[in-house]
Amino acid sequence: MTADDILSHPALESCVRGKAQAMLAIHDASPRTTSPFATQQRWLMTQAMLAAYFRNQAQQIDSGILPARLVDSIVAHALASRNTATALINEMLKYGTVRHVAGSEGRRYRPIEPSPIALAALSHWLAAHLTSLDGLDGGNRSVELRERPALLGAILPLIADGLLATRAVREPNGTFSLFAWIDDGGVVMDRLIVGCQQDSIALSRIPTDVTSVSWLARGLNLSRSQLARKIAAAETMGSLGWSGVRGKSALWVSGEFWREYHAAQAVKLAIIEQAFEACRPCCAGD
Repeated sequence: MTADDILSHPALESCVRGKAQAMLAIHDASPRTTSPFATQQRWLMTQAMLAAYFRNQAQQIDSGILPARLVDSIVAHALASRNTATALINEMLKYGTVRHVAGSEGRRYRPIEPSPIALAALSHWLAAHLTSLDGLDGGNRSVELRERPALLGAILPLIADGLLATRAVREPNGTFSLFAWIDDGGVVMDRLIVGCQQDSIALSRIPTDVTSVSWLARGLNLSRSQLARKIAAAETMGSLGWSGVRGKSALWVSGEFWREYHAAQAVKLAIIEQAFEACRPCCAGD
């Protein structure tokens, strides 16, 4: 399925809603584990790191990877400076998203690897997206992932390659871009989309169950005032608005913003579908 095939599929809305609910559950279960994905830049940086780690893992199992090689990968993809990349890795070590490989104590340069919690979150992330694809064509990708754990390490580098090579992913436009570059902006958008009334998606203004900025910012690495400024900017763009008194009524989402969000998901799902199909033969015996 291409991105256009996915975007035009009648089941996309329900599949994407389910995926967004799964993403919110992953975030709520462990906000610190998901912090490396908090902004578009950090998410892309983490994708580059995952590709480098799993490719190194395929060559030498359980060896981990040196932080310097992860930094090199981020810089090679023109995602951030060395200082910014190093700071992200140090933060991931601090919060246990990655850890030093056991037995590497005393080395001058210690290799690192994703922690079990991070690997579990990655597996849930991939499973949620494969479940969305299954909902579109009746496939059994999510079942295959459960039955063949090696798919995770094989498919993630290919997904990262696809995401990093796609301009629509690296440079999102419109209101999606407005939120994508702020801390936990993806969570904000997921909460808005999950809150949309399902029988109103054909409207120019789709009502949501969100009635306050404070609720929308709850549990996020984002202050109420920061989010309020972004909401105000989105209002100016005509992408969001209050159905009544500001902050005391339900927030609505414009049909255009709703379509932007789903178009972005369609692009991502198409990349994941292509990566999954490429990995099926290599993992068929696991």
